[in-house]
Amino acid sequence: MTTAPKERVLLAYSGGLDTSCILAWLIDQGFEVLCYMANIGQEEDFEAAREKALKIGATKVFIEDLRKEFVEDLVWASVKANCLYEGVYYLGTSLARPVICRKQIEIAKAEGCQYVSHGCTGKGNDQVRFELGYYALHPGIKVIAPWRDPTFYERFPGRPALLEYAASKNIPVFQTAAKPWSTDENLYHISFEAGILEDPSVTPPKDMWKLTVDPEDAPNEPERIAIHFKNGIPVKVENKTDGQTVKTDALELFLYLNQLGRKHGVGRIDIVENRFIGIKSRGCYETPGGTILRHAHVDLEGLTLDREVRRLRDQYSQRLAEIIYNGLWYSAEREFIMASVDQSQGPVNGVVNVKLYKGNVIIEGRTSPSSLYDSKIASMDEAGGFNPSDSEGFIKIQSIRLKAYMAQKTGLQAGEF
Repeated sequence: MTTAPKERVLLAYSGGLDTSCILAWLIDQGFEVLCYMANIGQEEDFEAAREKALKIGATKVFIEDLRKEFVEDLVWASVKANCLYEGVYYLGTSLARPVICRKQIEIAKAEGCQYVSHGCTGKGNDQVRFELGYYALHPGIKVIAPWRDPTFYERFPGRPALLEYAASKNIPVFQTAAKPWSTDENLYHISFEAGILEDPSVTPPKDMWKLTVDPEDAPNEPERIAIHFKNGIPVKVENKTDGQTVKTDALELFLYLNQLGRKHGVGRIDIVENRFIGIKSRGCYETPGGTILRHAHVDLEGLTLDREVRRLRDQYSQRLAEIIYNGLWYSAEREFIMASVDQSQGPVNGVVNVKLYKGNVIIEGRTSPSSLYDSKIASMDEAGGFNPSDSEGFIKIQSIRLKAYMAQKTGLQAGEF
């Protein structure tokens, strides 16, 4: 008598306590479990995590280096659109999810997995982002979300229960210095939330910040760089201070900006944001390279974009940030808006000179072959073909509706107030 093959599940695995226990629990449930780890720039010992997963019982472990496509497909899209969620958050966690989902589904299909699984909590945004990505890319896939399954979360109501289970399964748990918060890291940013940060009035301790030097402790001498853009995408960074360093490869360029931003304390924020599922959440973030790029890109657009195009693009950018934050990267609306953003970026070419100093990104000039700036028209010292008397008619026309509004508001005729 032959035994029916076990159903296969591909688990998004981090190597930490939660996903290690989920791995063992899925095996207890009768699944054959394969593990998948995405290298998106987080500090991680991937080989140690591979060995740990295999020891627990995973039949295969896939470790995929997604850093370059993360930068080129997701980070550059955000830069072109100047994306900020609620005007402050650079979307570091949100941007990473589409590229992670894409590879997970690709592997699941290749390996004949009927299920995918993740370790996201039932209160957060990531469960939505992952699962909307899964279903968009593979409508027939089944998802196992243990932290929403009563048989799992009632058995493991807290860390002590997970630690007890890990001990019973001989799962190694590496003890580190306790940090009363949780983090998510990739090459774009790191986030801090939960624990002591759940009180929004608590000042983050100085030793919490991981990527960036405290601006007060940053170098006393500024560093100057030139960032080159082509069609809204950074294509070269030159260090004007050392006169030597030049980066052109997308990944190397971004990592170098991260290095400089970290050194000069750039990119820290502390916010309370609105999660997609309706809960307010306090988060602290470090986004060094992304912060530098956004400042430079916004500045160059001031020189090269038509006013009305920029106004429309800015409206789209706000909506795009919400779409990305909510996990809707693989949606018709994201494709529509991104196509409009891409079209707007044709003239965004040129060089922005930037000074980095104690947490600040200071613009020190810009040039562009696509510039819309006319120094003669803008000059206060010459007419440059502009007839000042034309402004009188412009002002009178602009005042027509204001006069009518004030007459309506006061009950007086236009000439009486």
